[in-house]
Amino acid sequence: MSWNEPGGNKKDPWSGRDQQETPPDLEEVMRGLHEKMGRFFGGGANAPMRTIGLFLVVALAVWGLTSIYLVDEGSRGVVTRFGKYVDTTMPGLHWHIPAPIERVQVVNMEQQRFLEVGYRSGGRQQSLGSVPKEALMLTQDENIIDIRLAVQYQIKDAKDYLFNVADPDETLKQVIESAQRAVIGKSTMDFVLTEGRGRVAEEIKSEIQQTLDQYQTGIRVSNVSLVDAQAPEEVQAAFMDAIKAREDEQRLKNEAEAYANEVVPKARGAAARLLEESEAHKQRVIARAEGDTGRFKQLLAEYEKAPEVTRERLYLDTMEEVLGQTSTLLVDVKNSNNLLYLPIDKLQKPASSLAPPKDTESTMITTPEISDGGTTRNIRSTTTRGREGRGQ
Repeated sequence: MSWNEPGGNKKDPWSGRDQQETPPDLEEVMRGLHEKMGRFFGGGANAPMRTIGLFLVVALAVWGLTSIYLVDEGSRGVVTRFGKYVDTTMPGLHWHIPAPIERVQVVNMEQQRFLEVGYRSGGRQQSLGSVPKEALMLTQDENIIDIRLAVQYQIKDAKDYLFNVADPDETLKQVIESAQRAVIGKSTMDFVLTEGRGRVAEEIKSEIQQTLDQYQTGIRVSNVSLVDAQAPEEVQAAFMDAIKAREDEQRLKNEAEAYANEVVPKARGAAARLLEESEAHKQRVIARAEGDTGRFKQLLAEYEKAPEVTRERLYLDTMEEVLGQTSTLLVDVKNSNNLLYLPIDKLQKPASSLAPPKDTESTMITTPEISDGGTTRNIRSTTTRGREGRGQ
């Protein structure tokens, strides 16, 4: 009902602003609350004891609720009673006797932790800062080298990590320094700087893990990365010259190997070809000798049957073979008629291929008489003699 309708209280809502009531006194409010609490817990001589008991119950309830804890996935809860290890709890909701009787430390087992040895990165955008006390060490060939390692590790046993060593992270750092000095001390500088980087990192990782297992630190090293390996800054220029010289040496070796790979097969092929040719020549000479031997044996058998005929036949064959390779013409003068016809055109054809040199001359010679079965013949031949042989 509005204030101006019939039956209303006829009071203007904007009126009486200066007649509002003042707020109650704080002491009066507290006194009234105390009286109400007293009436609630009851009066009499036992009222204070009941109040104390109720407060104790509430305090115990709150105290008990504080002992409820949650272990996330990938973590472990380590429970201690008066500082002594009691249990390791798995992920989930758990309860323990409230502090200070029991306490719980939640350890993240899956977290990847990093440790820098020999340098400090100082952020992604900043350059590496060397720590000479950790980075400089001596190699097997008595050279000083600057080594920088990045170690990645996890916790594999929460109990060992918390209770077996006083400071696990500092212990890990000292173990890393000891392991890398041991490995670098057994390696040469060239090996560490060139092809041995990966092997050195693996050996350092193995040494670290072996030592940590002996100490039962509860730490597992997952990766060891050799961030940088170089000579000290004081000798960096000379070291770069040495690297260039080593690269030139390797390049020349590669070129020499390529040349050898090209030449050696050719030489081997030529040698094999010469061996095959020599073997073929050997077989050819042997076969020719065997053929000559067989032919000589056959002639010997015929010679023993008819010596005179065989001798004359051999002579004629030999003369035919010798004179057939020269520009010599044999004419039977004794049995020839007065008109001698010589086919010069046909005789010149084979003679053209065997034409004598320009500095030679032809001479007609007459051979001794040859007896052939009682017939005597005079053979006249024309031979070619060099000009240098005229005075002979």
